[in-house]
Amino acid sequence: MGTSFVETPEIQNLLDRVAGLDCDGGNARMKGIVRDLIQSCMTVIARYDVSEDEVWNAVNFLQGAAGAGELGLLMPGVGLEHFIDLYMDAKDAEAGKSGGTPRTIEGPLYVEGAPIVESGAYLTNDADDTDTLYMTGRIIGPDGEAVTDGLVHVWHADSHGFYSHFDPTHAQTPFNNRRRLKIAADGTYAFSSKMPNGYSVPPGGASDTLMKALGRHGNRPAHVHFFIEAPGYRRLTTQINFGDDPFAADDFAFGTREGLLPVPNRQGDSAHIAFDFHLQRADDEGDEAFSTRKRLVVDADEPVTEPA
Repeated sequence: MGTSFVETPEIQNLLDRVAGLDCDGGNARMKGIVRDLIQSCMTVIARYDVSEDEVWNAVNFLQGAAGAGELGLLMPGVGLEHFIDLYMDAKDAEAGKSGGTPRTIEGPLYVEGAPIVESGAYLTNDADDTDTLYMTGRIIGPDGEAVTDGLVHVWHADSHGFYSHFDPTHAQTPFNNRRRLKIAADGTYAFSSKMPNGYSVPPGGASDTLMKALGRHGNRPAHVHFFIEAPGYRRLTTQINFGDDPFAADDFAFGTREGLLPVPNRQGDSAHIAFDFHLQRADDEGDEAFSTRKRLVVDADEPVTEPA
């Protein structure tokens, strides 16, 4: 039968009604988005002759993924989160905006409310028998100026590839390897922590099931996440992947981007990374704000054991 079935008057009329085009109320842009989205789904069903059972298996899969909290992993895993970054890059280029450290995916594991500390802080609360990471650099504006006011949000996994607040072993204390660093008066930042490790999606979960069906793996390289916010500058969401990790060039989440692959300088039981962040000027307050995606919120007054 093929996709021509979707173009029949009966189906086109159904789409108009689904999108509320025969109703006076509602949002016109939303009507258009819903109509196109549902028509795309119908076209896929017709093109691949998707059966009724396959449709409901897909619904069950998504319901299971949502129930297990894996939609945040599926978004980068299927490339949609990376696509949004590329789309925003293209819009910037079209508007004549250039420069700055590349943006890349946030991922689903940020936690709001991390302690605000001075630059140079140690991020790791818990014992972790691995090397120590030392990271330093500058926060630089578009004219080469030092950015001297703002916060560098840092979060990363432990040596087992687990994040605090999401650790299936429940072994980590709150905000382990999570801080908001004050940018120093000279525009620099620095921190140390125990080296993170890469991780894979939960075995047997929705993301793992989909990756295996696609013949793909579900591994991420060792990496460190950042938000950088400063008055007058665009908020930057980015991360560095360790350039010497075996999955650095094959990140299942498509988080690897040119310019975000430093190779740690490993010396004995320590590793050092020097990395500067270049910010763009904000056009308005919206450029400085965080996206509205839902994030885990933890009481900022929850006690955190600082290392001695």
